[in-house]
Amino acid sequence: MDSNNRAFNTRYAQTRSTLATQLVVAVVLGVLLLVLLGVLQWYLGRRFHRILNPGVLAATVCAVLAVLLGIQALSATAEHLRGARRDAFDSVVALSRARAIAYDANADESRYLLDPERRDQYAQAFLAKSQELYGLKGATLTTYDDGLATTWQAYGSDHDDLRFTGEFRRELDNITFVGERAAAEKTVEAYAVYQRDDRKIRALFAQGKEREAVAFCMGWEPGTSNAHFGAWMTALDQVTDINRRHYTASVRAGRSAVADLLPGALGALISAAALTALGLRPRLAEFR
Repeated sequence: MDSNNRAFNTRYAQTRSTLATQLVVAVVLGVLLLVLLGVLQWYLGRRFHRILNPGVLAATVCAVLAVLLGIQALSATAEHLRGARRDAFDSVVALSRARAIAYDANADESRYLLDPERRDQYAQAFLAKSQELYGLKGATLTTYDDGLATTWQAYGSDHDDLRFTGEFRRELDNITFVGERAAAEKTVEAYAVYQRDDRKIRALFAQGKEREAVAFCMGWEPGTSNAHFGAWMTALDQVTDINRRHYTASVRAGRSAVADLLPGALGALISAAALTALGLRPRLAEFR
């Protein structure tokens, strides 16, 4: 995923640069065209003692329309591209990473119970992955829940008060769409429930209740760790789907802007050329 994201980001940067260049070129050429038509209008008025040439005047109107449509098409395309990449896809990347990390962490939790020789290793791996999701400086498995509760309460009081790092922070820093914040918050709250389940599993194991710990960890009955893990993944998928839908909509809107506006701009340019020719024809005939 990271390699695909880097490739996409490189392509995005290149395309944005190209669009910016095209926009500058369109503005410059548009201004030059309008200046040329203005000079032509002035020359015809001075040379043939007429105030305005109707054909050239109409051509100027078409040229203005063509420039405006071209600028609008390029600007809209750039904005929809930015929305697709930054508003939507950046969140999809963070949430997809979170999903992959979550499954790895869940596997480490199960291995903790099943592989006594590497128990400490799996406990540390679970903590490390938890930190990737919702990072708390200096937290251990013993202090993580309290830190999560405290920082999440601070965020609830002030959405700009984010005292944690990780993939969930990346998503909460990029809230853009209607319903996205509520879905993201529901995901973190489901994650907190799953984290508390992990501590319960370890506590049962420490008390010598291995059967109960395994049953609670690996069962799918309501109220068990896996059931809560499933609820967490469902919530995660819902916020991911919000961003995926908007990504698709932004791509569609960008293509629509090109399809709807550029033909109009091209038609206006052709009309400007034709009207200029029509406006000049009577004046050229006077030289015969």
